[in-house]
Amino acid sequence: MKFNFRIAIFAIAILFGVVFSVPSLLQTQDGKKVALGLDLQGGLHMLLGVKTEEATKSRIKSLAASIKHFSERKDILIDSLSFDESSVSFKLLDSDDLKVTQEFLSAVEGANIVVNGEEISLSLTEAEIEKTKQQAISQAIETIRNRLDQFGLSEPVVARQGEEKILVQLAGIKTQEEEQRARELISRAAKLELMAVDESRSARVYNMSNADAAAYGDVILEDAKNPQLKHLVSEIPILDGGMLTDASVGFDQNNRPVIHFTLNAEGAEIFGDFTGKSVGKRLAIVLDGKVYSAPNINERIGGGSGQISGDYTVMEAQDLAIALRSGALLAPIYLMEKRSVGPSLGADSIKASMIALSGGFILVIFFMIAYYRMAGVIANIALIANLFIILAVMSLFGATLTLPGMAGIVLTVGMAVDANVIISERIRELLREGKSMHKAIEEGYSNAMRAILDANITTLIAAVVLYAYGTGAIKGFAITISIGILASMLTAILGTHGIYEMLEKTMQKSKNNLFWFGIKA
Repeated sequence: MKFNFRIAIFAIAILFGVVFSVPSLLQTQDGKKVALGLDLQGGLHMLLGVKTEEATKSRIKSLAASIKHFSERKDILIDSLSFDESSVSFKLLDSDDLKVTQEFLSAVEGANIVVNGEEISLSLTEAEIEKTKQQAISQAIETIRNRLDQFGLSEPVVARQGEEKILVQLAGIKTQEEEQRARELISRAAKLELMAVDESRSARVYNMSNADAAAYGDVILEDAKNPQLKHLVSEIPILDGGMLTDASVGFDQNNRPVIHFTLNAEGAEIFGDFTGKSVGKRLAIVLDGKVYSAPNINERIGGGSGQISGDYTVMEAQDLAIALRSGALLAPIYLMEKRSVGPSLGADSIKASMIALSGGFILVIFFMIAYYRMAGVIANIALIANLFIILAVMSLFGATLTLPGMAGIVLTVGMAVDANVIISERIRELLREGKSMHKAIEEGYSNAMRAILDANITTLIAAVVLYAYGTGAIKGFAITISIGILASMLTAILGTHGIYEMLEKTMQKSKNNLFWFGIKA
């Protein structure tokens, strides 16, 4: 028996479809399953706002910290280093340091520098402020997405909506505890700062107001473990979480969870320089505006690593490590809208979609058999294989099935037989012209190929564009349509052609070979 390449490929495709789709259909523990989206299994829908003006304040604060470290590293004496919401100002005590200071400040992107004698002020341009705000939104989207990926949720939707809003959809969130944990992980600023404790005035912290502290360039922060305990620390941090490269959960000598963090090369250098000059003093480890610990510096600390201790559970420590690893939010976010989608809605949606899919599938099958006879049966075999392949590919790559995605599958049922309709009509035309069965099949496929490719490729391009620029539900629709188009081209063009080649002799020996294609003798 002659080896049939087309039948071999078609058989492999069917085997692949069955092996990888059956666990999803039966929801067994073997193999990967197709994850259900928010609209099918329920979950959490949130609309978040971003306080972009805080990003500008954070940028100004970072500039002040950079100027402070630069002056210390270069042994430049400065006085009255202060900052507000829009600018940093300081005074040089030696005019000879003006040139090198200006060279350093000129490297700051988007800054206006004003020099008045030894007094220097630095502010951001309007364009840089707007750029900082836009970066804060983009960074918030990326950070939230990274946190949720590490949280373990399947295919979370995190997308920009409007100018300063972020849409978050979390499928599979069902309990209040899961919802609360996810919300805390999303909204946590995770802003780590290492700040010098003002030893000279710490004893008077309880008699000082925030204004008094600000007059000395300090700020009063509460203790994370004991809110009644206050710490007086320098307002300008030694370094911040932007220099953090890793964070992981560990345990201290009392077997309590702690977070170990590692700094990049620049952070390690700053940390080492500061601790080397501050032996005998204290360093406050501040997270989101609260002091978690303020240990004494006994010696220079090299290597750029440290730890954050607190009264954590293991789960809280893991979530905090995730937040630190994924990066601090440049601007705080706040909840604007929240909706919980119940699983009953998903069950109703699945039921309605399955009715539509089954109904469309059955009608197409009966039409193809009634109109094209045995050619219709062959087309239906390709259609069934097409559905198995779609589910198998989605399961293999862990794609999320949404309600629009199911609509895409329903649409694919109709599109999958489209190629076979074109091919069958071409073959019927040639048979009516008196061509032999072999010649009619070969020329029928050859003549139909251009129309099939044109129709499918243009639809595929549209689906790719939808996936690239769409979000959430649109992506789900685009994925199923794309997979369906590619699968239908494989089954309709390669698979059915192979079946016709295998049955060609049988068709030729038939008393009424025209009946195979629904043509009356």
